[in-house]
Amino acid sequence: MSGIGPVEPGDDTRAREAPPPRPRGRLLLRYERHRRTVLASTAVLAVMAGGGYLYASRPQPRPASAPPYPSQAIDLVYVTPATGSPATAAGGFGFTVLLSVRSGPPVTVTRLTQPYDGLSMTSSPAAPFQTKSHSARKITVTLRVTECEKAPRNPGLPFLDVTLRNTRAIEAHSFILGARYAQDLSQALEVACGNDSR
Repeated sequence: MSGIGPVEPGDDTRAREAPPPRPRGRLLLRYERHRRTVLASTAVLAVMAGGGYLYASRPQPRPASAPPYPSQAIDLVYVTPATGSPATAAGGFGFTVLLSVRSGPPVTVTRLTQPYDGLSMTSSPAAPFQTKSHSARKITVTLRVTECEKAPRNPGLPFLDVTLRNTRAIEAHSFILGARYAQDLSQALEVACGNDSR
């Protein structure tokens, strides 16, 4: 190759074709109107797609927290021995506990028992019963000695077994009612079984 000049097309190359001629007159008006409609439609679709993306990528609200487990939502407190009740006159030991539901949905007591073989137990109200949130219910419990040989002599940490239910769970839980309850129960057992020889 010698010389300077325009580059000639080689094998499998073609010269660039000229753009198609632009329409004129009425054809130009229709072309422009169609072009604007297509561009506007494309813009609307782009905005809708962008809005869909924004909607899909928005922060999701936090799911509602689950209600507390029933044993975490209540307090069970020993209040007082029920002196002068028919239960104590008949050789039983009656006392009152206060069940308070602090938060969450209502809590149902489905079962209320005590762990000692030598004692029987009844409650008023009888289970099952329900207590609403932010309220309290007094429960009167009566223990009777059925067999002095199986009754505890000096219960150190006596407790009540309570089965609780709310919308989240069913739980069996043991509640220790404290030193006052242990002392009152020991005195009642001493009175009921004091003359028996073990």
